[in-house]
Amino acid sequence: MTDKKRVFIAFAKEDERFRNLLKGQSLNEKTPFEFIDMSVKEAYESAWKTKVQTRIRGSHGVLVLLSKHTLNAEGQLWEIKCALDESKPIVGMFVDKNDLTVPRLLRDAGVKCIDWSWVYISAYFGAL
Repeated sequence: MTDKKRVFIAFAKEDERFRNLLKGQSLNEKTPFEFIDMSVKEAYESAWKTKVQTRIRGSHGVLVLLSKHTLNAEGQLWEIKCALDESKPIVGMFVDKNDLTVPRLLRDAGVKCIDWSWVYISAYFGAL
């Protein structure tokens, strides 16, 4: 059995349905990676940040689900900053082709942002 790559998903709480769709797509046995996330069910406390940082460190890369909600999603923005600080490969993916919102910290870091496409996702994370 081939070891799958671990991909951390950073998403705004309002975009949880898109995370669920993505995880559903990833259940295909031919997918060379698995998605993990650290859904926030509690207030942002230092213990939460420590758990997220551990998961990001243990991942091969980070997928950021991008939407209009991202700009105000404090937890997601912290996850992005953490991934940048950990020098993890990151790709942003737009959840809506009509909403191309990209937070400044991703733009400033030169992070590639892609349309929602299994081909793009597979190519990016399959190469990790």
